[in-house]
Amino acid sequence: MSLPLEGLSAIVTGAGRGLGRAEALELARLGAAVVVNDYGQPGRDGSGAASTGPAQEVAAEIREAGGKALAHTGDVADFRQARELVESAISEFGKLDILINNAGILRDRMVFSMSEGEWDSVIRVHLKGHFNTTRFAAAHWRERSKAAQGPVYGRIVNTSSEAFLAGSAGQPNYAAAKGGIVGLTTSTALALAKYGVTANAICPRARTRMTEDVFAGFEQPADGLDPLAPEHVAPLVGYLASPAAGRINGQLLVVHGGMVAVVERPRVRAKFDSKQETFTYDELDALLTPHYAERPRGETFAAAEVLALKRD
Repeated sequence: MSLPLEGLSAIVTGAGRGLGRAEALELARLGAAVVVNDYGQPGRDGSGAASTGPAQEVAAEIREAGGKALAHTGDVADFRQARELVESAISEFGKLDILINNAGILRDRMVFSMSEGEWDSVIRVHLKGHFNTTRFAAAHWRERSKAAQGPVYGRIVNTSSEAFLAGSAGQPNYAAAKGGIVGLTTSTALALAKYGVTANAICPRARTRMTEDVFAGFEQPADGLDPLAPEHVAPLVGYLASPAAGRINGQLLVVHGGMVAVVERPRVRAKFDSKQETFTYDELDALLTPHYAERPRGETFAAAEVLALKRD
């Protein structure tokens, strides 16, 4: 029996550790040839010298298990290096079929204390990094589709976060980048659907060096299932990358342990109509102030829904 991803090639960014590593190993287990990309900086804030070690170690692990893998250590936030990453997959495996964007860093600070550099660096790695690889992969699929005069195979899985859905007080840069990734995903999904390509995003909950503060106090259990292990996120990524998920496009899914939740697009919660042609201040005060008086002070538009999801 053939494997779901047999004959397909994939790129996984940020694949030297944590979620990216688990995703690269899962794609390889499902039969894909994988380009393991990781810039290799040791600090979760993007500090330290770049290293070839993490990417090479994961690629070697895949090959030792009988799979096909190539290590790539470029910086996906650099436009030229992102192009070289996509070109390396095409050169090594003949084509690119799957792109998993996972690379990211953290530079947390309250919004009133954040520096320009802390903002720019996180937006650069997360949001620009996702765009850069998507841009060159999309061009590759468009060219292939034109040559084939029909749809081709293409899958993009991007990494967002519940920090975008519910907010995260000390992560304005990270939350903004993750929200931007959702916008990038839905736009890409619409643009590439006619070429046979799908684009989806996940909000994973997993214990990695990126989330060690978030899950402080939720340590790995001594026995039994660890619901926050990165390996529990990887099967959904493998599925979204597979032919079976061909009808899933432009979606956002929260995943951890044994749970997958499909997030709806924003809905209208309440609607108010003016009794005249346009609203006045007094009329808005009479309608909106009582409406929001019934809600907890400081609650964001999605916080209640996401917190309920976290409790499930």
